[in-house]
Amino acid sequence: MADTSTYPLRLPRSIKAAAENLARAEGISMNQFIATAVAEKLSALSTADFFVQRAHRAQPDALDKILNRLGGEPPRLGDELP
Repeated sequence: MADTSTYPLRLPRSIKAAAENLARAEGISMNQFIATAVAEKLSALSTADFFVQRAHRAQPDALDKILNRLGGEPPRLGDELP
C-alpha cells in the first residue's frame, strides 16, 4: 500500500480467533485480512447507497411509456413469456 495509516483495533477474542483462522486458511496476514474485510464492507455500503440514490431518480411514468410503446421487433424465439 502506498499510503497507509495505523489504527489500534480491539476485537473480542472469539472474533479475533475466527479472523486468524480464516486469514491462515487464505494464506494471508491478519493485517491484509482485516484491510480486505473493511474494503469489502465499504464497497457494499457504497453500492447500497448508489442504488438508493438511483431509485430516487427513477421515473415510473417514463418506464411505463417505454414498456407500453407500439412497434419495435416482435419477441425472438425463446423470448416468449411463460
